[in-house]
Amino acid sequence: MSNKRVDIHNSNIPQVCVACEARHHGVCGTLTPAQLTKLSQTTNKHIYSPDEEMVPAGGEISHYSNILSGVVKLTRLMADGRQQIVGLQFAPDFLGRPFRASSDISAEAATEVRVCAFPKSTLEELVNEAPELEHKLHEQALKELDEAREWILTLGRKTATEKVASFLYLIATHIDPERSLDTAPMRFELPLKRADIADFLGLTIETVSRQITKLRKSGIIELEGTRIVIVPSIAALRRASASDSF
Repeated sequence: MSNKRVDIHNSNIPQVCVACEARHHGVCGTLTPAQLTKLSQTTNKHIYSPDEEMVPAGGEISHYSNILSGVVKLTRLMADGRQQIVGLQFAPDFLGRPFRASSDISAEAATEVRVCAFPKSTLEELVNEAPELEHKLHEQALKELDEAREWILTLGRKTATEKVASFLYLIATHIDPERSLDTAPMRFELPLKRADIADFLGLTIETVSRQITKLRKSGIIELEGTRIVIVPSIAALRRASASDSF
């Protein structure tokens, strides 16, 4: 299969796409200038506030989106009203399930989220025209499957400290993936409230708070207030996510 990449300096590329993060690293990176033009003619930019619902569970799927910035939480609601956060998505992830009429997973903005949305019909037409796009969508689906399997291990086998460290490592490496291997300290804002972190990890809020304090006292992380986390060494955080012996 061809791995062709479109020259980002090509003057035929729509101006709105040239500087777009999803254009360079997301699914749109596989499209030709003509295909980008076709897609851009149907796109709309949206900004969602924290906690705002983006995609309702059970609703008919009419649009897909590229996440331009922010963090999206995916939630599954049970019949008795209980809910579970089952995943997180970051820029420049593709939000949606191609060729599905509906979804039982709801999407909600964890932070302020900017997206580029386009009709379901337009994307599915482009998939038929561009095998590379279908391949890219398949790659993301496999990536999400691998992450889900890793999270099953985290929830099923890791200690409370390892779970919290794993969550912080997940955020650090997805919010700033290009720096995830750097030796320089990383600084980021937690995209979830303590209650949501507890929900995601299957812990109580009190346990999450205790483990964050433990990681801070061990020098694995530093805190500014309650939401800003500084990671002096991403390698040390990675080790903490797999071992409770620090």
